Amino acid sequence: MLAYITASDRGECDRLLARVARCLQGEGIALAGVVQENTETAPDRPCIMALRLLTDGRLIRISQSLGPLATGCRLDAAGLEEAAGLVSSALSNLRPGLLIVNKFGKQEVEGRGFRPVIAEALDLGVPVLTCVSHKNRDGFDRFVAGAAQVLPLDEAAVLDWCRLMSRSGTTV
Repeated sequence: MLAYITASDRGECDRLLARVARCLQGEGIALAGVVQENTETAPDRPCIMALRLLTDGRLIRISQSLGPLATGCRLDAAGLEEAAGLVSSALSNLRPGLLIVNKFGKQEVEGRGFRPVIAEALDLGVPVLTCVSHKNRDGFDRFVAGAAQVLPLDEAAVLDWCRLMSRSGTTV
């Protein structure tokens, strides 16, 4: 009950998951998790990254401003962990029909971020949808041990999987 998509274009997975979440919520399917929203700034500056909680719409910033010459990772791990904690609470309290996680990234490969939340959801029988980049695929494969389904980068196909997997009749 774990599926993932992969895209090569920057932000493509983020946009697809956001559209899928909006559609499913419109159909009354109870969701937990996050979708990523990037706000572009100046052309020569990196975007501002935030996670939108699917339970209440709150935005949590997950990027740091490191300055114009910085080359290090911009991820604000504290923001990511805050979002993961809130989603974990929602899993326990709401028992949603589906968990959407914006990505299985480097933090998850290393056992942090949303990795424990994904495991918790699977233990509770809640299906999970996420994105996995090519560079994090080996770490993801080690985590799921072959128990994940790859979905095409096609909104209709992803929606079909979500509808099939989410608990029938689960509404907000």
